[in-house]
Amino acid sequence: MTSVSEITGVDQLSATQKARLCLGGDNWRTAGVPEAGIEPVALSDGPHGLRKQTGEFPGPGLPATCFPTASALGSCWDTDLVRQAGAALGAEARAQDVAVVLGPGVNIKRSPLCGRNFEYFSEDPYLTGRLAAAMVEGVQSQHVGACVKHFAANNQETDRLRMSADVDERTLRETYLPAFEHIVTTARPWAIMSAYNRLNGTFASQHRWLLTEVLREEWGFDGVVISDWGSVHDRVAALKAGLDIEMPPNFGISDRAIVEAVTGGSLPESVLDEAVARVVRLVRRSRDRRPCELDARASHTVARRAAAASIVLLKNGAGTLPLRDEPGLKIAVIGEFARRPYVQGVGSSEVTPLRLDIPLDELAAALPSARIRFAPGYPLRRESADSVNPGGVAPDAMTTEALRAARDADLVIVFLGLPPGAEIEHIDRRHIDLPAVQTDLVRQLAGCGAPIVAVLFNGSVVRTSTWDDQVSAVLECWLPGQAAGSALADVLTGRVNPSGRLAETIPLRLEDVPSYLTFPGEEGHVHYGERMFVGYRGYDATARPVAYPFGHGLSYTRFEYRDLRVRKDGDGLAVRCVVANAGDRAGHEVAQLYVGGPASRVARPPRELTGFTRIYLEPGGSRDVGFTLTPRDLSYWSASRRKWTLEPGEFRIELGASSRDIRLTASVTV
Repeated sequence: MTSVSEITGVDQLSATQKARLCLGGDNWRTAGVPEAGIEPVALSDGPHGLRKQTGEFPGPGLPATCFPTASALGSCWDTDLVRQAGAALGAEARAQDVAVVLGPGVNIKRSPLCGRNFEYFSEDPYLTGRLAAAMVEGVQSQHVGACVKHFAANNQETDRLRMSADVDERTLRETYLPAFEHIVTTARPWAIMSAYNRLNGTFASQHRWLLTEVLREEWGFDGVVISDWGSVHDRVAALKAGLDIEMPPNFGISDRAIVEAVTGGSLPESVLDEAVARVVRLVRRSRDRRPCELDARASHTVARRAAAASIVLLKNGAGTLPLRDEPGLKIAVIGEFARRPYVQGVGSSEVTPLRLDIPLDELAAALPSARIRFAPGYPLRRESADSVNPGGVAPDAMTTEALRAARDADLVIVFLGLPPGAEIEHIDRRHIDLPAVQTDLVRQLAGCGAPIVAVLFNGSVVRTSTWDDQVSAVLECWLPGQAAGSALADVLTGRVNPSGRLAETIPLRLEDVPSYLTFPGEEGHVHYGERMFVGYRGYDATARPVAYPFGHGLSYTRFEYRDLRVRKDGDGLAVRCVVANAGDRAGHEVAQLYVGGPASRVARPPRELTGFTRIYLEPGGSRDVGFTLTPRDLSYWSASRRKWTLEPGEFRIELGASSRDIRLTASVTV
């Protein structure tokens, strides 16, 4: 660890100058001490695109590429592609002279109601950690820092500034910390952002166990810890806990409190020196960044590929998709989202897109021989996140127009999604239903007789069980960013074979969600009573039926699995199998490895994701794929021993296409 005395000129700083460095210089820059040769560096929101602000805070940012949100990227299960998206984001940061991108967000989707779920990858810590680490590596390949957030247990927006997430240590270690741990130990991010909430009664911004004992001493983090904006309650306590930079600066209060604590002896100057050393290290790292020109076309190409790879084909009855461009083919496109697509959520991550591909236009360009008729079908009204019966009623004229367009069509494509304002930072949702005006329209369209393809735009899970029996095919697009239209047209027409896989379970109803009874808490506390049984772990432990399971996603081809082999490899296990393309189209398959623990003295999920690989296969092609399981992959966190514990016994090894589509199984005694 570099000390202040090892940094030229900094050992001569006064306590006042040091305190200044531990506050931001303004809303979007760190502080500088020009007389010591320490310049400020720029920060920018940017989980899925830069929001560099030049005007009043808060406000719109400069135009930038709007990449798919994390809820979409989570479904691509492709670390190489996420790394490319990160590199493109980092290049845009260089072009806009930004030193640190505030992202990615890696909090676990404990409940589909979290208003900020569109910024997070998955309900699973293994998948989240691997994808987010790739994003960090991509951003930092451009000599731009990534700031991973929000550390930790920030899994809801309700009362987020004060709410205490009450979580036992085993649940923290197995569910809410592993993604951060993997990112820190493998991708080495420049920065971590502390969360707003309290963790077991202590604000995350002044939680020494979290910020120092775990993050720095156990995991070896050598970057800076930055507060979420306005989350510091006691600057001296936060500094002692390990928080380096308070954002935005509380001038005249926080800096004075630091100086008075040092001069009064309640804050050792060595603690302040360590924080200053980390801030200066951030400045020095940023000096390797070189200016570049924005390549908007290249960034858009990456955004389009990422959006297409993230689309999940949930259902495809009777081979309705892909579409073929045939003369005289009559297609009815219904839904306002076809011409006004919903591509990102609302809040600090909102990007001003450089361009926006409109689905209706892109579909027409991709199917030039078809006759496409459009009807909006329903109005797009801004709704609050807690609307109980969202969507209102469509005017009779809009419904009539939509039904008229569908009656003589060979195919109906209906665009569905959440209304503006339904997913927003600061507010959690109250339900997971689509607007009633949309689901009612689906039922009426079904009476017209033509096959229906439903296209979904939403940042977090929506309920499908009340309407998807009325349609032939369902495409889940999530919030796909500015390339929404072109990416969707690529998948609908088969130019891209769909390969997205669900990163979160779609339940039959909200009441089935494992956290249902305790979300979002009461009287300042939310008890994580389901413990580590989040998402598919909880559904599988109770054998509860779901609409679509974690890891699910269809293709326009078929994949087969065979020849499972498991052998001991040092302290761990080596797992191999053969995956083959048994269909007539080339495509990507995502082979998923799950492990079930032995008969145990502690509660353990029936299966946990411990590996995945995305492979491309031509028709008739096959590939031998391999995984390595470490002792940690087979262990649980022992509360009594306070360490990872490998229990001897028989483990179940499962390989398949989703958590509930297991193709191969084996047992091995450890």
